[in-house]
Amino acid sequence: MTFELGENQYGKAETRLVRVDRGPQAHGITDLNVTTTLAGDLAATHLTGDNTGVLPTDTQKNTVHAFARDGIGEIEEFALRLARHFVDSAPAITRARVRVEQYGWERIPATGHSFTRTAGTRTASATYDGTTAWVVSGVEGVTVLNTTGSEFHGFPRDRYTTLAETSDRILATDVTARWRHADPTRTDWAASFAGAKDRLLNAFAATYSHSLQQTLYSMGQYVLSGDDGLAEARLALPNKHHFLVDLEPFDLDNPQQVYQVADRPYGLIEGTVRRTGAPDPGLAWW
Repeated sequence: MTFELGENQYGKAETRLVRVDRGPQAHGITDLNVTTTLAGDLAATHLTGDNTGVLPTDTQKNTVHAFARDGIGEIEEFALRLARHFVDSAPAITRARVRVEQYGWERIPATGHSFTRTAGTRTASATYDGTTAWVVSGVEGVTVLNTTGSEFHGFPRDRYTTLAETSDRILATDVTARWRHADPTRTDWAASFAGAKDRLLNAFAATYSHSLQQTLYSMGQYVLSGDDGLAEARLALPNKHHFLVDLEPFDLDNPQQVYQVADRPYGLIEGTVRRTGAPDPGLAWW
């Protein structure tokens, strides 16, 4: 019986950091969660315990903190800087991916140093193989809800189907969306993110939905259509079910006013929308 080493990688997961930019009148906060993932010529550590090529994960954490001291900028730029550094400076490392989650804060009015967290998390990942870079931006944890404008009917029925068809329902989901950039050398990261997020939310609001799948495709189309530099969008939309409560046992009607919210189980709708002729994704989704 013989064995061989397959694909492998390692890194430092979820390095938390907050950078405070202290202006004379007001402060700014950049709040990040950074995960570094490295791959390369690492067979020796798996097969014999020889750690010659293993850049310690603690070093990766320290590098993230040290790079933040020089300034972070847009998270896509920060991820690219780190990914290139790990590949270019560590001889055994041939591929790096840096994923960044940014938690938004906004200043409380009438103060320059008090903040409140904003909804949703901005995300970015940069992958670099020593020659080529790939960048994916996104957002997650954005909860949206339509109180009408959604139907679900015409689905197949079998002996296990109990779900009633509906021509008017609440549609709610927690959006996770990521979009791949065709060119990692672009510099308008902030404007690109803001535009994509706005189009994502506008699509949810504007689409009369016959299924959450249809809504997903519309959201992906909207994201890509407003930015020629985007090649592909991937979305995951959990269906946050709202069931009309039966109030008849209490001699009450329920004209679509009182709902029971079920957090699990939930439908999970996932899909990809790709621009026709988009460049090959390469390692963008590694």
